[in-house]
Amino acid sequence: MKTLIIFNRQPYDGSDVAWNGLRLAENLHKRGETVRIFLMNDSVDLARECAAVSAGYDHDLGAMLRGLYRDGVALKVCGTCQARCGLYKNEPYFAPEVKGTMNDLGDWVLESDRVLTF
Repeated sequence: MKTLIIFNRQPYDGSDVAWNGLRLAENLHKRGETVRIFLMNDSVDLARECAAVSAGYDHDLGAMLRGLYRDGVALKVCGTCQARCGLYKNEPYFAPEVKGTMNDLGDWVLESDRVLTF
């Protein structure tokens, strides 16, 4: 089974939405599920090295994402959103190869058994 998880929200928005989505991705991946993550809108800050952990948070969400990526979870980050969204507009993503397109997202949606959004 393939699960696509789409993130849209700013990582450190005062909630645990991004943290819970990353925890779910990790849990499914450990169970042998094929997990793909696509970041768009303000969630693109998760993939930026310059994004710092906000005060009051005890988890580094960017480090969690990079760990999942190193562990084999597929990741794409909206290329258009790089310049338009997040607190760190125009800052590069931690790996150039994660830059994605709407075509990438469309392909992943069509190939997935489940699509979840956070």
